[in-house]
Amino acid sequence: MGLKTFYEEAILSRLIRCACADPKIMGLRAELVPLAEGSVFELGVGGGLNQPFYDPQRATGFAGIDPGANLLDSAKRAARQKGWDGDIRPGRGESIPFADGSFDTVVSTFTLCSVDDQRQVLAELRRILRPGGRFLYLEHGQAPDASPARWQRIIEPAWKRMMGNCHLTRPVSSAIAEAGFATQPAGQRYLDKMPRWVGWMEWGVATKAA
Repeated sequence: MGLKTFYEEAILSRLIRCACADPKIMGLRAELVPLAEGSVFELGVGGGLNQPFYDPQRATGFAGIDPGANLLDSAKRAARQKGWDGDIRPGRGESIPFADGSFDTVVSTFTLCSVDDQRQVLAELRRILRPGGRFLYLEHGQAPDASPARWQRIIEPAWKRMMGNCHLTRPVSSAIAEAGFATQPAGQRYLDKMPRWVGWMEWGVATKAA
């Protein structure tokens, strides 16, 4: 195992789970994820952090992908603990291994920041949604204020190398709208007690036009 692989599998996956399980972030997950209904697909299913918040009375099926082997194993365990069978596979958002119009809801939480091609991933999410389907998103991204945005640009090159390609300067809601979704932002703000250059969050519901 090379040093890069060791870092990504043994250290980075733990860092991601720890950061994304911050109580403030989990509170936002608890607001958004229960809105998922019907057949659900989760991008970057990761360590299974969203699993406790799915409502089995509303979500009738579950599938997800993640490129990280350790994170994928955690996601599968979390789904089993939830008590439902999920079709959880290795994969990347630029080429999602499901057919057009397969899902009623797609979910992305803190994943669009780290994909290689955000535009292609959004196109794929739109493709696998049925007409009228909903995209639930919770992401950090480009700060709206000059000072934190400047620090994002300065820090991002090193941050991407350390944090699994995580970008700090990507737009969120505007990028989703440009991908052909009708967006209904539910909230956007800096999270308390987080550096503003990494603490800008946006979340909401986007709909694929019929």
